[in-house]
Amino acid sequence: MVATSMGLLAALAAAQTQTQTAPPPVESFFQHPAVLQAKLSPSGRSLAISTSRGGQRVGLVVLELDAAIRARRVAAFSDADITRFDWVGEESLVFQVHDLQAGSGMDYERAPGLYSVRADGSQLRTLVKRRGQFVREASGASRREPLEWNHVLLSVPSSGPLAGGAEVLIGEGIINQGRREHIRPLWLDTSTGRTRKADQGKDAPARVSQWLFDPSGRARFAVERLEDKLRYHWRDLDQGWQLLAEGTLLKMPYQPVRVEDDGTLYVTRSRGPEGHQALYRYDFKAAQVEQEPVASTPGFDFAGGLISDAGQTLGLRVATDAETTVWFAPAMRRFQAEIDASLPGTINHISCRRCGEPDMVALIHAYSDREPGRYWLYHAASKRLQAVSTVIDGVDPRQSASVDFQRIKARDGRDLPVWITLPRGVAPGQPAPAVVMVHGGPWVRGGHWRWEAEAQFLASRGYLVISPEFRGSTGYGEAHFRAGWKQWGQAMQDDVADALLWARAQGLADPQRACIAGASYGGYATLMGLIRHPELYRCGIAWVAVTDMQLLLEGSSWVSDDVNDIARRHTLPEMIGDLKTDAALLREVSPVLQAARIKAPLMLAFGSEDQRVPLAHGLRMRDALRAAGREPEWIVYAGEGHGWRKTENRVDFYKRVERFLAQHLGQP
Repeated sequence: MVATSMGLLAALAAAQTQTQTAPPPVESFFQHPAVLQAKLSPSGRSLAISTSRGGQRVGLVVLELDAAIRARRVAAFSDADITRFDWVGEESLVFQVHDLQAGSGMDYERAPGLYSVRADGSQLRTLVKRRGQFVREASGASRREPLEWNHVLLSVPSSGPLAGGAEVLIGEGIINQGRREHIRPLWLDTSTGRTRKADQGKDAPARVSQWLFDPSGRARFAVERLEDKLRYHWRDLDQGWQLLAEGTLLKMPYQPVRVEDDGTLYVTRSRGPEGHQALYRYDFKAAQVEQEPVASTPGFDFAGGLISDAGQTLGLRVATDAETTVWFAPAMRRFQAEIDASLPGTINHISCRRCGEPDMVALIHAYSDREPGRYWLYHAASKRLQAVSTVIDGVDPRQSASVDFQRIKARDGRDLPVWITLPRGVAPGQPAPAVVMVHGGPWVRGGHWRWEAEAQFLASRGYLVISPEFRGSTGYGEAHFRAGWKQWGQAMQDDVADALLWARAQGLADPQRACIAGASYGGYATLMGLIRHPELYRCGIAWVAVTDMQLLLEGSSWVSDDVNDIARRHTLPEMIGDLKTDAALLREVSPVLQAARIKAPLMLAFGSEDQRVPLAHGLRMRDALRAAGREPEWIVYAGEGHGWRKTENRVDFYKRVERFLAQHLGQP
């Protein structure tokens, strides 16, 4: 730990953009961000930033926001990076670490640990051990023996008598045969390392996999899991725990979101024919969710949360195609309008202390589809907007591509959301060569209106990037999600093809030049695209791809993975297929069994330590292609897991992608 002067502050605030004539280098897209997080202290007098500026690793910097802003690096290690932190009161912080210079496979062997430090850089303490490797500079710093690695941070009180104190809520994971069965909450004093039992109330449920605490740190909601069954429990502070609802992993009546100090429980549930999730309050007198939603986002599932400051709810943050903020407080509505006028063209995400007051301090994260992000500080007393830092260096928004969101119709009439990243300089009526980028998951939402490295890199090389939210994706209603069940390689694959056909019909995509690409499920869809729709694609790029449906659904005693037995017994058979009753279907959509049908050039890449999609998937696919006389371009990254963490591996991979696309699509 070293104290730094204004030189660090100057580096934090420096603009890193410059006009370039050639496309930006690969390295500029796939570097680690210069700033990972930025958070105001509870009073707003200080700002903490996790940043790599001024060092080789991501450290923790605190800026004192008085008349002469001073920056101090309060924690830094030579063998680890600070990846997540929280303020604990005004004078202390807690943080976790990872090794961003090691392969991502190491995450399966290590836990991030938990550390605390004073805001002046003193009293660095190890609170929870880091599994697999100790951080050298932190060893021996604690006066008490640290807790074991299976403890994780759950919550930091933001109101009530414990707010501003040294205690935080942690969870002790109860491990059985290598799997966490339930969580036991504890209070941890970050200044001493001492723990005490958290008050769970009388007759608390026993096997809780998820807790919700109110802002004062009181346990109010518990999710109990028994095999594939779930139970929701609510704690009335006077009457104790009661059962609210029960169901299965795949079907619960609603999902808990937040509990307020006054006992208000917020949940999301589906509504309307498409089952879009909306935000509701729970009515305890009627023992049901209220009829009218607090917030709904037509066409999208509700995603976001309530904004509060000092225990007062001030607004609501929601994400549709892009993020927006609905402020309840008139003063904050006016302030948002002022900031939007001062920083046009970006989404301006405001977090504040003493929000709307004459002495308010606000942190603004400004970002867009072309701008990875910048942080600004605003002091209401002086009405001064001050640059703090770019998020990623070397990105010129003037060279970035624009992102568009469309809703088209799939061949069976289903609504199909599609993201389009448009390369700069493509004249109207001159279709661009296309890369159909299929997101992983598959049960996630793939796109948002923001700068995304992969799509921006491809667009910078002149390719139109088409990213469909195929059925099975979440975020667009329960009907869209469930329409993808047992549709791997079938209707889900047709959606991917339909997005490309639409782009061609619109004159956006070259009718003869397209490749398909993706990771994980996206890699699976790449292989199935070449199998089912060979006329559409000149080539494919699949990494960390599922290739063998039997290995995914049944597992193997010879292959280690992180798919648990409950999923294999209860959820995967229903969502993907049953190995017995759907055997014929699964053979037809298992790429390793259909490898002889792949005729287009193919790049395959895997991580040697991947536990989500083990290397065995890649080896079996490679061998099947070789047996069919179709040798793929083959890459294995040592030490990497389900994706590439090491900068040199990301850069190497995307340089290979660039060469592969240029070879098979031609220069744009």
